[in-house]
Amino acid sequence: MRKPTLLKTLWLMALPVVDIAAPRLAVAADDSFAHARQRMVAEQLTAPGRDITNAQVLTAMGKVPRHEFVPEGLRSLAYQDRPLPIGHDQTISQPYIVAFMTEQLEPRPTDCVLEIGTGSGYQAAVLADLVAQVYTIEIIKDLAEGAASNLRRLGYTNVHVRAGDGYKGWPEAAPFDAIIVTCAPEKVPQPLVEQLKNGGRMIIPVGSTWNQELVLLRKHGDKLDRHAVLPVRFVPMTRQSQEPELSKPKSEQADQPSL
Repeated sequence: MRKPTLLKTLWLMALPVVDIAAPRLAVAADDSFAHARQRMVAEQLTAPGRDITNAQVLTAMGKVPRHEFVPEGLRSLAYQDRPLPIGHDQTISQPYIVAFMTEQLEPRPTDCVLEIGTGSGYQAAVLADLVAQVYTIEIIKDLAEGAASNLRRLGYTNVHVRAGDGYKGWPEAAPFDAIIVTCAPEKVPQPLVEQLKNGGRMIIPVGSTWNQELVLLRKHGDKLDRHAVLPVRFVPMTRQSQEPELSKPKSEQADQPSL
């Protein structure tokens, strides 16, 4: 597995809960950002030193409208090689980090994936184009609600969003084929390990504020194979009591409040 040559710094977060089915995103013919997305893929993802090679991941990165997941006043910066603020002292990760972590997960069309740290919903949208179901948890309720709204507006129907404590995972939806974490605990949360399928993969930043590594874990029975892949800096994982789901699939929405 190729290890990137550049140290990447990012600030991520934990998010709420929303449900949406397999993505049916249609990019408008007059999409003024289409060229910017393709340039982003060519210059930030496949260029020497970046080396993202998974064709499906590259297609998703070239399709998902990142500008729809940032504040309107920052849309002109959406495809730059940098994180951007999304409120509540949180950011949307730079495109390279999103692509790198997604590629490390080796997503498959039949996978059920858990994301800890929804943010504005961009990472979940990228995953939704690649796997069967995405369950994502955000600890900041306003961000969770915003992500749910973004994803629903763009037609994603295979994403489920929950506002709550990501440390606990989503036990009723487990086990998961893969887990992606975008905030840094000092140790890998045991509930997430328990909710990972045998043979499953987890990508997670681990460590103290100033000393973190992005770690790829593979579960084999009671054993976890651990491989450090990249030095990073993420926001620390925050803890609180888990809140109820914010949305349900359409078949379950009759008695549930919608975002």
